[in-house]
Amino acid sequence: MAEGSADMEMKTGAEPGSDATMPNGSTLHSGVDEGLRSELQKQGIYTTSLQELYNWGRANSVWPLTFGLACCAIEMIAASMARFDLARFGAEVFRPSPRQADLMIVAGTVTKKMAPLVVRLYNQMPEPKYVIAMGACAISGGPFKQGYNVLKGIDRYLPVDVSIPGCPPRPEALIHAIMTLQEKILNQKLTGPERPRHLVEGAPSEFPVPACGEHDLEPPSNPELWQPPIMTRK
Repeated sequence: MAEGSADMEMKTGAEPGSDATMPNGSTLHSGVDEGLRSELQKQGIYTTSLQELYNWGRANSVWPLTFGLACCAIEMIAASMARFDLARFGAEVFRPSPRQADLMIVAGTVTKKMAPLVVRLYNQMPEPKYVIAMGACAISGGPFKQGYNVLKGIDRYLPVDVSIPGCPPRPEALIHAIMTLQEKILNQKLTGPERPRHLVEGAPSEFPVPACGEHDLEPPSNPELWQPPIMTRK
């Protein structure tokens, strides 16, 4: 985009990361020769594709939900403070309502009493939405894995995009997870079989909310998202 100009050249004929061949036989990226592209950038003129622009805007405006469960939430709070400054990545706008958020950071131990509320909050978030499982407790139950009241991983009910190991992981680890999620968003396709879930017609945007049964959550997991590993004994 030229400085001081509203003109922008949008090239949608080539997918990002793929090569396109123009009539003169040269191999181009996003419909523009790489040499010409580099020279234009030196003059403040940038060319891009609609897909790159769309993903760039989403990747740099991730709004997390103001939501914490246990000690990992303290590290999440620290990541947004001045020392680590999550605002550098456009993800410092923690929203008080799930209607305004597109990222859920499951920070802490998920008890079976809390699991239905976590799923309900996720269902209230608009698409596209993402989940980061922060810490060993959110991933697998952590040191409380054998507890009768602790869920052995939020991935039993929600699709997790990035997992952060540690107990608790430091703010730098959360920043790395945010960057990993941004990279994932930047590489998403708008068309084709590899497009994200929110662009697939008929794909679920809400998942069943478990209920507290007599002895366990019912159902104990979402079979569409999680299946117990098959143990083979020799």
